[in-house]
Amino acid sequence: MAERTRHVPVLLQPALDALEVRPDGIYVDGTYGRGGHSSAILARLGANGRLVAIDRDPDAVADATRRFTGDDRVTVHRASFADIGRVARDLDIHGRVSGLLLDVGVSSPQLDDAERGFSFREDGPLDMRMDPESGESAAAWLARAAEDEIARVIKEYGEERFARRIARSIVMARAEQSIERTAELAAIVARAAGPTPADRHPATRTFQAIRIHINGELSQLEQALESGIDILEPGGRFVVISFHSLEDRLVKRAFRAAARPPAASRRAPVAPSFTPRLKLIGSLIRPDNDEEQTNPRARSARMRVAERLPEVTS
Repeated sequence: MAERTRHVPVLLQPALDALEVRPDGIYVDGTYGRGGHSSAILARLGANGRLVAIDRDPDAVADATRRFTGDDRVTVHRASFADIGRVARDLDIHGRVSGLLLDVGVSSPQLDDAERGFSFREDGPLDMRMDPESGESAAAWLARAAEDEIARVIKEYGEERFARRIARSIVMARAEQSIERTAELAAIVARAAGPTPADRHPATRTFQAIRIHINGELSQLEQALESGIDILEPGGRFVVISFHSLEDRLVKRAFRAAARPPAASRRAPVAPSFTPRLKLIGSLIRPDNDEEQTNPRARSARMRVAERLPEVTS
């Protein structure tokens, strides 16, 4: 399906500034999407620079392959960013990466394609998989999951206060007829949740929660945050853009844990030795008013930056 809106990369200039792109550096875009960030990084690379574009969505990989065919500086990989360490080792760039960018969450093209089932704005099959060729679809999960599990997912990942009521309504509805379409699920949720603020659809939090669960997004991010540090060279920059408080919390904690010793505890009167692996760069970065006006999907974006420190040898 053709994209209805032009894909606009979020926090493009701040991300480029944070990466401090060198013409001869090696850069990894772990979430290619539709290549806005990748193309901007490549434009700053010289003949000896290198870009690795990674995505688990086959549509994104096909787009990257078409766009960069013939450019020897670019390598395209179909993989989850959780596998970024393996990809780096396969390419012999482990510990040599000058900058790593993760723009986590669902991309605009995925949201805009009703056939992917991420959005309730247009009716489509209830899929939600970022890699539609593997794993379980949202429809299949909703058909088998217990009410308690559905409620937990919606509450934990969607921070939805009506999670129990919505889960009960889903279970009751599926007893009558399987839930196969996004419009069907959105209608069930809207009836269960009741009125919401005018600027938010009642199903927003539920769709978000189910998507995060189906794709294992938080566990994948945790893995990427750990292995991402290891692939960087000393001085290499780690830049993460997130769109959800749960994601940003993981990034914040992972960066701080690698940069600062754990807090003192009465149970541990002698602090364990600690060698920082990262240096925190600046504070949380948000889109400015101009970007929020021109790209509404940027409004919830948050960016954090850290720099790899050299290994300490005794």
